Amino acid sequence: MLSPPSYATLAAAALIAYFLGGLPFGYWFVRMSSGRDIRKIGSGNIGATNVHRTLGRKAGVIVLLLDVLKGFAAVWIGALISHGDPIALGAAALAVMAGHCYPILLRFRGGKAVACYIGAFLYLAPLSLAVAAVVFIGVVALTKYISLASIAGALVLPFAMWFLSRPPMPILWASIAAALLIVHRHKGNIARIVAGNERVFSFKGGGAP
Repeated sequence: MLSPPSYATLAAAALIAYFLGGLPFGYWFVRMSSGRDIRKIGSGNIGATNVHRTLGRKAGVIVLLLDVLKGFAAVWIGALISHGDPIALGAAALAVMAGHCYPILLRFRGGKAVACYIGAFLYLAPLSLAVAAVVFIGVVALTKYISLASIAGALVLPFAMWFLSRPPMPILWASIAAALLIVHRHKGNIARIVAGNERVFSFKGGGAP
């Protein structure tokens, strides 16, 4: 049973993470660079992949790094205020992803949280994340589908964590919940892959699809 101070700490970690996750860097970057609304371009997603397709590789990389940073920062702050409590860390990881997917500033229409997932688990499980990254790269190389690679990497990460580091159960359960959230956010991509009309990734970028 959590004590009241622990409830307060848990709430603080989750709220800070949620509001960090809700900072829509992709939306702001495209709006400031071109005056356009990224939600009305291409896939409509505010994340790095759609920014890459819209403005090119450099813009996509910048947004990717910013979104990874907010995922990392959210869990780092959660660790500071909770003294490393695993429940608070797991809550922060999920909350930063929820903030990215459902940001208040964009009326709860956000991205798919893959970069936030990377940032959060870069802090929590860097070795396991490296395994997931290898899977991601392999799937992209074989299929050219960023969406499928993101799903595969997310689903592999909890297994890698279990076999490599045996983390505290709250963090492991958070990784499973986070992976399921990523699958859910990619349900449209899954349907397009099945239908054979999912867009493949190109390093060149630029130009709305």
